[in-house]
Amino acid sequence: MPRSSPHRLLVLALDGVSAMDLGVPVQVFGAESNATPVRTTAASNPSGTHLTAANQPGPHPTVQSPPVPNPSVAHDSAALSPAPTAAPDTVYAAAASGGVLPSGTWPYTVEVCGVRPGTISGADGLSYTVGSGLEALETAETIIIPGATSVVDDEPSAAVVGALLSAFERGARIAAISTGTFALARTGLLAGRRATTHWSTAKELVRRYPSIRVDENVLFIDEGRLLTSAGAASAIDLCLHLIRNDHGVGLSNQVARRLVAAAYRSAGQAQYVPRSVPDPLGDDFADTREWALQHIGEKLTLRDLAANAGVSVRTFSRRFVEDTGYTPMQWVLRARVDLARELLENSDLGIEQIADQVGLGTGANLRMHFQRILSTSPNDYRHSFQG
Repeated sequence: MPRSSPHRLLVLALDGVSAMDLGVPVQVFGAESNATPVRTTAASNPSGTHLTAANQPGPHPTVQSPPVPNPSVAHDSAALSPAPTAAPDTVYAAAASGGVLPSGTWPYTVEVCGVRPGTISGADGLSYTVGSGLEALETAETIIIPGATSVVDDEPSAAVVGALLSAFERGARIAAISTGTFALARTGLLAGRRATTHWSTAKELVRRYPSIRVDENVLFIDEGRLLTSAGAASAIDLCLHLIRNDHGVGLSNQVARRLVAAAYRSAGQAQYVPRSVPDPLGDDFADTREWALQHIGEKLTLRDLAANAGVSVRTFSRRFVEDTGYTPMQWVLRARVDLARELLENSDLGIEQIADQVGLGTGANLRMHFQRILSTSPNDYRHSFQG
């Protein structure tokens, strides 16, 4: 259903914030045309955050903000300006031009705030100057808490806890990335619920908050208006999951393509799969997945997929589960359902036509798998996204 105004998303940066965790939601949800510009040395910054780097050796490069840690970042607190590539406005342009959104619209605005206006020290030798404090949470619809060393080393302040509780009681959705789960846990909202964090701090989360059902073996967990994810890579999965829930698979796939990220990884996929030797099959399997998507309307068997990858069925099945969290045929089924979702969102094709195009054969099959995977019917799904 179209909204009259964009969804207001706030990123709460606490002391010791991780640059990668901070950057993910800004890059996934940000759109330069909808952001409040903040002065930097060269250009306005789409997140409303002024970036500096302290006591770092090397030259003064131009980097995208919020940046990925860079050993050659500027020194002497020199301000950093956005790079001309991979900016959020190009994510918007790609999505809009793909017919997912009406031209000239983007469904989110993004702002970064701290506990108070001013400078926040990052965990990576960077510092961030924000114009808003906790008062910004009062009108946020979604709040994302990136990982930060301060919430592991010490408890978040009563002011942070109170602001998060007030926002949740008002109806806001709160998502935590990596060690940001510690801040969310301190509110008590996760008591009795499932949650995850980075695998390296999971045992500490269990020790500190025994009432939380911590699962260190998943990428992210959705508990309705409370969501948690593992590290920065899984934060992309979480953010795409939010877009998929808010606006459908078409838009989330457009953003994923722009980010060169997997459009969908199982929330239950393991964070870390130890291997005794490096996996030489990743490129082959990526090619096979792409081949399968190109032939998704045809009959596909496990033997077909393994033959395309050039390995045995047994090896293909085992490595595919490690790479994606799904068996090959589960992945194919979900790919068929995802394509059906896109066609329901963006076409007027009938249910039987869509079922045939995506390789499910009949409308009855499509309805069965939609109900099992999405807990809804194709018609109800279409009505939700076509308004």
